[in-house]
Amino acid sequence: MSRAWDGRTYDRVGTPQAEWGRAVLERLDLAGDETVCDAGCGSGRVTEMLLERLPRGRVIAVDGSASMLEAARERLTGDDRVEFLEADLLALDLGGRTVDAVLSTATFHWIKDHAGLFARLHAALRPGGQLVAQCGGRGNLGRVLARAAAVAAEPAYAPHLTGFVDPHRFADAPGTEALLRGAGFAAARAWLQAAPVHPPEPPVFLGSVILTAWLEHLPEDRRGPFVDQVLAGLPEPFEADYVRLNLDAVA
Repeated sequence: MSRAWDGRTYDRVGTPQAEWGRAVLERLDLAGDETVCDAGCGSGRVTEMLLERLPRGRVIAVDGSASMLEAARERLTGDDRVEFLEADLLALDLGGRTVDAVLSTATFHWIKDHAGLFARLHAALRPGGQLVAQCGGRGNLGRVLARAAAVAAEPAYAPHLTGFVDPHRFADAPGTEALLRGAGFAAARAWLQAAPVHPPEPPVFLGSVILTAWLEHLPEDRRGPFVDQVLAGLPEPFEADYVRLNLDAVA
């Protein structure tokens, strides 16, 4: 299911994700003339950094959210080195083209089928191409999501969230390495990294970044109170207990 993202709000509060993207980008070995797929480009903050490293190259910026792509287009207006593609990564089709590298930040944990995802990304890469990515890993947001589950069980919200299934996949490192090799990658390394942050505008950040899947199932007049109750049950100052799964692989 595609999330109902608000690209402009995400762009405003998504500084932690942008900073992770900067660190991931530093792991990418680039000469400056490559074609790179930004898999889950969001509002384009990391895409903009990527373009700085590709003065003679190109970026295919892919996202499943029209709102995110609209925000990215606004940010990158006039740069003819970037092509925007609205697509589910599990159905990624570059029209027979291959790319030199795939970069991704804060996206893969929204996709349950990692075996299918990695196979699709491997098919998009030229032989020897790089996959460099980071997403939520095992234990990610454990405290925050446990609190959300407790609030979701309260009478005001439970009727709307009956049967709700958490859409995240927070994978571990050994299993991820095995899936990457199973998808055809010749070399693969994955590792977990604790990355707690104190994000700006905690209620907005919770509602527009962390709890979007829950809020989609609630009537509009219950969404603000749900976020407030989750936040009220967490220690102050609010800390998002992120754990990141890093992936480096070569096709």
